[in-house]
Amino acid sequence: MTIKRLEQQIQFIIEIDKLKQVIRQTYLTDASRRENSVEHSWHLAVMAMVLSEHANESDIDLSRVIKMVLIHDIVEIDAGDTFLYDDKHTESKLERELAAADRLFNLLPSDQAELFRTLWNEFEARQTKEAKFAYALDRLQPMLHNVITHGKSWQEHGITKSPVIKKNSPMQEGSVSLWAYISNLLDDAVEEGYLSE
Repeated sequence: MTIKRLEQQIQFIIEIDKLKQVIRQTYLTDASRRENSVEHSWHLAVMAMVLSEHANESDIDLSRVIKMVLIHDIVEIDAGDTFLYDDKHTESKLERELAAADRLFNLLPSDQAELFRTLWNEFEARQTKEAKFAYALDRLQPMLHNVITHGKSWQEHGITKSPVIKKNSPMQEGSVSLWAYISNLLDDAVEEGYLSE
């Protein structure tokens, strides 16, 4: 190990602390404030450990899933959070995030930069069973928070059930059972009046 390598690693660690400042549209379950992207990523990592038995594939590499969910939003340091239902902002999302990935992951020594970029690319492509399950968790968490907070973020943005279904149904590729579970909760949210049909 060289001092240069360690300095690169420490610089990356310092830089990713900025992710704590990226505020998402999702509220904490007590509705007291919006979560930041680090809290979101940590929550997904624990969810992966708890819910892995609900993945469509029984032989997923859980360690890989956890790594993906921990780093998938690091690009938001430069690119910002893109609200899932903001179609206009979504148009530039890929371009912003690719530039962010180039800068941020390349702060690391080349071997680690390649590993992190590979994991990020895998998550974004959603082709592997691990990426599909990681994506399912990433979609489940904010919907669950919205259900628990009686649609606080949905109502603030005028989100109805149709776009929630459209934007989130691909999570079935990673977990049919988690999609079925949250779908029932979405139906309940409509019946209870905090998600408009």
